[in-house]
Amino acid sequence: MYPNRSESTEGGHGPGLQERRFAARRGCERLLSGTRPRTLREHLAALAEDAEGVYDLDRRPDMYGDGVVGALEQKVAGLLGTEDAAFFPTGTMAQQVALRIHAEAARLPTVATHPLGHTEQHERHALTVLGGLRSVWPTVAPRLPTVAELEAFDEPYAAMIVELPLREAGFVLPTWAELEAVAAVVREGHGAALHLDGARIWESAVHFGRSLPEITATADSVYVSFYKTLGGISGAALAGGSAFVRTARAWRHRYGGQLFQQWPAALAALAGLDRELPRLAGYVTHAKTVAAALAEAFAVVPGARVHPAPPHTHQFQLWLPYTPEELDTAGLRLAEEAGTALFGAWRERELPGLSMTEVTVAADALDWTEKEIAEAVDAFLALLPRQSL
Repeated sequence: MYPNRSESTEGGHGPGLQERRFAARRGCERLLSGTRPRTLREHLAALAEDAEGVYDLDRRPDMYGDGVVGALEQKVAGLLGTEDAAFFPTGTMAQQVALRIHAEAARLPTVATHPLGHTEQHERHALTVLGGLRSVWPTVAPRLPTVAELEAFDEPYAAMIVELPLREAGFVLPTWAELEAVAAVVREGHGAALHLDGARIWESAVHFGRSLPEITATADSVYVSFYKTLGGISGAALAGGSAFVRTARAWRHRYGGQLFQQWPAALAALAGLDRELPRLAGYVTHAKTVAAALAEAFAVVPGARVHPAPPHTHQFQLWLPYTPEELDTAGLRLAEEAGTALFGAWRERELPGLSMTEVTVAADALDWTEKEIAEAVDAFLALLPRQSL
């Protein structure tokens, strides 16, 4: 079933690598992390099939946000328990608009963020460059700020953004009591707005043991993504009170987000909500099984680590003391030679020779047993260079 050990690490890099990885994962019989990639033709066919049951496809396409886009906005507002929601082409735009609105309302160009948050790590300083806002950090620890840290924080801010879960820290979440306590300090104690970066809020509800409306009720606004968990094409929504969303739509237009037609993204989002939301509890539950099996299987490797243990959502980090090149090459060979894809891409973090991958437990992983994971990890380790063990 699995290839024999080889000293060679050839073939992990070079021209056509993306196409090679795409073909290898698409042709695998088993996938542990993520979803099977599709061709453009397969995406179009799947969208046509999935959209049939979520919207009347004999109606006209949307124009500047009406039609199917408006239907999606209403559905999201209903799911989140907010007065309204506005579709945005990207989450980055949605978050810039949200924080700008809160800052202008408070007449204070300062927002509290986290150094590992999306606005700090993945938006090219847009808060400052586009919005003229300054970010401050109540904590630099890889978690939500504590009540004590917030009470000791002596700098006023218009709004605080809380990412649920905090991806770069390992998809970590606070407890429900911690979230409620932080929200009370921010909104009541400091008189600031609380904005939720809820790109992955859909699966966070399982950890909290609370409904989506209960979670969003702790905040003044929330952003959600349609592709990160739901498997959509692209797009996001910004939800909150009706006055807030009305202002958000005006800023969306100013930022260039009022697109002529967005029906493919809207249909994919509606289909993803119907397909994935009922499955998320199963993903989160099985992620704990997968994480424990990986931790046991990699116990023979000094420094190997699963974080957090157990996972808070259906995603978690796996750390191994190899270079990304060694790990990517071994994974590609396993996919091509054994038809098994264990992990996605690896990246070097913090220390040279220490790499991390994000494991996402979704539909393709649900039939994996602990024994099968152990066997696949053994085969994966056999493809790594001996000198790295």
